[in-house]
Amino acid sequence: MASAQFLLGMLLSETLRFTSESIRSWLEHQTRSTFVPTHAKAEKLRDELKNELDNLAETCKSLAENSAKEIEKRNTKTYRRARAMNKLARLFLERTQQIKVPDKVYYDSFRDFAQKTQEAIAVTEVDIRNWFPMISPFFIIDRRKFQLALERTKESLKEASNFLAKEYIKTKTMEETFQLIDRLQALQQQLAASKDQKTRTQNDETQIERQIAETQQKITDLQSKGSLNQLNQTNAGIQALNDELKHVLSHLQKPFIKLEALSIHGGGSGLTPDELKKLDQYLANPFEALATDEPDYVLLRQILQKLEKALAEDKLKLKPEKTRKAEQTLDNVLNKNTLAGLYQKCRETRSRKNQLLASLEISESKKEMATYRERLEELERKKKVIESEKSTIEQAYVKVSEDIQHSKSEIEKNILGFLNRRVHIE
Repeated sequence: MASAQFLLGMLLSETLRFTSESIRSWLEHQTRSTFVPTHAKAEKLRDELKNELDNLAETCKSLAENSAKEIEKRNTKTYRRARAMNKLARLFLERTQQIKVPDKVYYDSFRDFAQKTQEAIAVTEVDIRNWFPMISPFFIIDRRKFQLALERTKESLKEASNFLAKEYIKTKTMEETFQLIDRLQALQQQLAASKDQKTRTQNDETQIERQIAETQQKITDLQSKGSLNQLNQTNAGIQALNDELKHVLSHLQKPFIKLEALSIHGGGSGLTPDELKKLDQYLANPFEALATDEPDYVLLRQILQKLEKALAEDKLKLKPEKTRKAEQTLDNVLNKNTLAGLYQKCRETRSRKNQLLASLEISESKKEMATYRERLEELERKKKVIESEKSTIEQAYVKVSEDIQHSKSEIEKNILGFLNRRVHIE
């Protein structure tokens, strides 16, 4: 007894290592004496029950054919019973043919086969009890053949059900373990395919990123080349002048808005349509407004003079501090000519930009730039598609990896349960 316990302890303490390919052959060898005979018997009982169902179907066809012949005779004594018999026979046949016989025998498929057969027989027996007495005494021989075939099917079903409950259930875990091994191998193939997809997607992403970098570099090179570079510098200068003008006229921003509102609502601002249009331009784009103003920025001076008058008459209803700052700015512009230098810079800068835009080099460079930008947008779209595909593949890869580990654990646990052997699947 002590030596047996020691040997059992040694078996349990030793962990055998297998790959997913080698575990099946080892397990088949270990369970051959138990599993193989049981599975063979399950297949035998499946075939026997199938044969009985086929025989039952043949008797149903015979009932249907004979009752159809009797219907054609139009005999008043048998007509109604013949129609009932024909309807029942076709119903029995339909039930029998709906029972799916499993191609491969597993515990679950064999159990479902037996259950569906049992359900069909149970309903059929109810129909027999309800209708056969009404059909008597006609079709006696056909009905006896049918009931004999039904009884044989019930006997075959009983044997299959007993086998399921007493013998097959004992090897259910073994069978499930073989199915788990098959699933594990399929999952590992799926994982290998996902890994290949990951590699391909990564290569595609790397290639797209390289193309994006090359296109961005071409755009950068083009922007820093010749007239286009001068145009970019000129645009930067325009932005700087615009910001400077906004700062210089910052204290006139709110008065301008109120003066414009006063003019729109008929409050007596005194602005002409041209002045009102120019005022709106000064609010939206001070650089463009000043650069396109008449010499000595006449329109702006006219607007400022009318603003000065509106302030003096308190038509704008500004706070004293805002009024004071606005008046100071008006004095600087109207009397001290603080905008003279900016006006000259704006006109010169705008003229330089127009000259550049009119050049053939700029025209060609802009077309080339547009082509590069379209190419860059297309590459960015492709990158997003690849990133989405990559994310999907990554999620699938993680899911399959988790399923593989779960399958391995289940196989190891099952083998420990019915063989008392510790195994590890690498």
